[in-house]
Amino acid sequence: MPASKKPVIVSGIQPSGRLHIGNYVGAVRNWLDLQARDLKPYFFIADYHSITGDYDPAEKRQDILNLATDLMALGIDPRKSTLFVQSEVSEHTELCWIFNTLTPVPLLERMTQFKDKSGQQSTNINMGLFDYPVLQAADVLLYKGSLVPVGTDQVQHIELTRDIARFFNNKYGVEFFPETKPLLTETPKLRALTEPLKKMSKSLGDKACIALADSPEEILEKMKRAVTETTGHLSMTEAEVDRQISELAGTEGSDTLRGMAGVWNLVAMLRIFGKKGEAERAVMNQPIRYGDLKSLVATRVAEHFADFRKKRATLAKDPAKVRRALAAGAKQARKVAQANMKEIRTIIGLR
Repeated sequence: MPASKKPVIVSGIQPSGRLHIGNYVGAVRNWLDLQARDLKPYFFIADYHSITGDYDPAEKRQDILNLATDLMALGIDPRKSTLFVQSEVSEHTELCWIFNTLTPVPLLERMTQFKDKSGQQSTNINMGLFDYPVLQAADVLLYKGSLVPVGTDQVQHIELTRDIARFFNNKYGVEFFPETKPLLTETPKLRALTEPLKKMSKSLGDKACIALADSPEEILEKMKRAVTETTGHLSMTEAEVDRQISELAGTEGSDTLRGMAGVWNLVAMLRIFGKKGEAERAVMNQPIRYGDLKSLVATRVAEHFADFRKKRATLAKDPAKVRRALAAGAKQARKVAQANMKEIRTIIGLR
């Protein structure tokens, strides 16, 4: 396929604490697959998005460096992908403002994730939470992104990106922006170890998730505390658990559902990180000995990221190398962003 015909792939991840296995399964694993296809994707650290929540500035700087270190240790190669920090390319926010003048407020009011995020920080419901889907559109369209790897829960945002591209093209009588499409990827949702009715998230505390950099001993200790049920028998299927959780809509579930969700979460991790057939055997051999299952899952997760931990330790000793890679990526991204913004300013009458 000629280089000019390759799809432009853009994706970002927020720097908000240590990268955990839910992030890896939901996003980074797919990034590595896209990079392997020689598509030269744009991968960015979405620091502007991350400041819509409560945070400490000093910790944020370290979070950005830590995330870049994690990504490079996992295999994101600055020679094969454009890896950069969002705020180092000011055109992201410039294009967001232009898109703000085109985006109807009712469209943003219908975005489901605004309600979710507002509920998580009820004392800090800021305009950034409301407007961040427009910035996401700018993140993608600044590079004329044609494909964005997402799970089904993010499709609404890609639809908004496509709407905004149409608003711009129609208003100014051009075909400048492509109609971005979601690149639907298999993104299994791992649940929090301590709150299995919720997805794994750093916001639920360190014990709720397994960081990629956790030692085998730390992984085992967290796994021991993972919520399960008491009988050793699976009274609900995985599909039934998922269905009931989706119907809760933020309300508290029963202890039975919570326990079943915790058990199936362990099975899901074993399915992803374990050896062939181990997850199926765990389900078949009931009553399940949860102590043995937790120990096996902890071992397999630790084994999977053993090479990552070694590479990360080496990179952590040379933060200048990571910063150089980010600077080079930002330079590459700015070259494209500045050229596109020059055309955009002309199109909208500012040049």
